[in-house]
Amino acid sequence: MRTKLIFSSFLPLIAAAGMIWYGAHVRSHDASTVTPDADNAGLKLPDGFGALKAADNLGRARHLAVTSAGDIYVKLNRAVDGKGILYLHDDNGDGKMDQTQGFGNYPGTGMYIKNDYLYASSNTDVYRYKLDANQKVVNQNAPENIVTGLINRRQHESKSLVLDNEGNVYVNVGAYSNSCQQQDRTKGSLGREGCPILDSAGGIWQFKANKIKQTYGDGVRYATGLRNVVGLDWNQQNNQLFVMQHGRDQLHDLFPDLYTVQQSSIYPAECMYAIKKGDNAGWPYIYYDQDQHKKIVAPEYGGDSKKEGSNKFIDPAAAYPGHMAPNGLLFYTGSMFPERYKNGAFIAFHGSWNRAPEPQAGFFVVFQPFKDGKPFGKWEVFADGFAGSAANVTSGRAEHRPCGLAQGPDGSLYVSDDNKGTIYRIVYNKK
Repeated sequence: MRTKLIFSSFLPLIAAAGMIWYGAHVRSHDASTVTPDADNAGLKLPDGFGALKAADNLGRARHLAVTSAGDIYVKLNRAVDGKGILYLHDDNGDGKMDQTQGFGNYPGTGMYIKNDYLYASSNTDVYRYKLDANQKVVNQNAPENIVTGLINRRQHESKSLVLDNEGNVYVNVGAYSNSCQQQDRTKGSLGREGCPILDSAGGIWQFKANKIKQTYGDGVRYATGLRNVVGLDWNQQNNQLFVMQHGRDQLHDLFPDLYTVQQSSIYPAECMYAIKKGDNAGWPYIYYDQDQHKKIVAPEYGGDSKKEGSNKFIDPAAAYPGHMAPNGLLFYTGSMFPERYKNGAFIAFHGSWNRAPEPQAGFFVVFQPFKDGKPFGKWEVFADGFAGSAANVTSGRAEHRPCGLAQGPDGSLYVSDDNKGTIYRIVYNKK
């Protein structure tokens, strides 16, 4: 009886201690404890939204993933002090990352969490790390190498990745060419018949998520005719892969008799594709003209800027202005943002370099509304101001360039910057 009395007398203290621990554990991702920066981290956002810099000066931060506890894993395009992956932790729940640890001695872009594993890519391989109950990596120095030997010709070499719900990983292998010319980026050079690049690049490959040392022979060329995909995501609403393609360059430079400088500045479109197994998006044989709303035969393959391409190539799900470099795609499934954002897509446009004499463009995150798993209505700029000023946008000398997107457990939107290594966190606080 005495033991029972003593134990019962401590119950209130135990309960209180439990609540204190629980509060400390969850507040790192509780939006009510997060205060946006006074200047919203320099961003321009819709009414009711705020932003803070969760981390800064990390290096060339590419894609990122946020755990259920609110910790962040970031992939670096260049390893810093021999570390290509950063783990960030918020000690006090204010939204600012206080701890930074590094591991993974390789550069790259891809980063994704699925089924208690962290997946990361170099420019040739895909690795996975086991996560414990707190979603911390347990094998930092001994990841499983699940895909190896993907081609890297130092052009469009990033291997972005995403996973489905059936145990498959999808990896972009970008084309090491602008338009598969006989002489790459050479005026008047015609296209290579049958474009041999497509045998090992210019598409999306599917591999098993739990099998080690897979090579091209173990994988499936899931989709082809995609020049380069950096932003991709799995649409849970219709259980389908969506990708953002970087369109080709230099229409005027390579074929000045067919295209004006102005046309070359704005065409072709940057395209969103809804991908099914076996799809062909048409690169290098066609490009998409967002004003004519048509697939146009590429000049390297007999096009004249007006001749329409074959219907064997799929149409884009949505098209955006040219040369803005879509590097991140995220379907929003959270509940923090207003209902209109639910199941819609955020796209991070890294920004252009080749729109002269037109002003450069991009350097923002846009929102694309969706309905029933398809784009519905016009896209809109959601987060702007990364470049620092209008003059920086025009010249292309942006202070920050949005690259990766991730959703936090509370519904926050995280944006990485691969110029100065800033991680932005966007929250919604309007009552």
